[in-house]
Amino acid sequence: MTADSKGPEADRLDQILAEARRRAQTYRERALKLFPWICARCGREFSGKKLRELTVHHKDHNHDNNPHDGKNWELLCLYCHDNEHSRSLDAQWHQETTPGGEKEPPATFKPFAGIEGLLRDKK
Repeated sequence: MTADSKGPEADRLDQILAEARRRAQTYRERALKLFPWICARCGREFSGKKLRELTVHHKDHNHDNNPHDGKNWELLCLYCHDNEHSRSLDAQWHQETTPGGEKEPPATFKPFAGIEGLLRDKK
């Protein structure tokens, strides 16, 4: 297969990505008209070329939920947006790794195990 002929699967993927970009551009334009150009987390203001660093965050993490009034959106800077998604991934990981509903995962490493004996031997 040459670089020019992609095949039907690649063409379908290109179509899906193009549609996703078009939808994202549409709701981003609406969000920028609805909300002030300020990050909802850190309060940083944006204008001019820096406006591209302001992203639309879906509060329910559903990118298909785009109401016209924008109630599922908030504008976040790139850093706060990444932080928001990292926090939700951490929370999801924590829920998956704590069977029985414990608050914290059980610790198995004991860094000071046997230190008393070592200190006693030094004296």
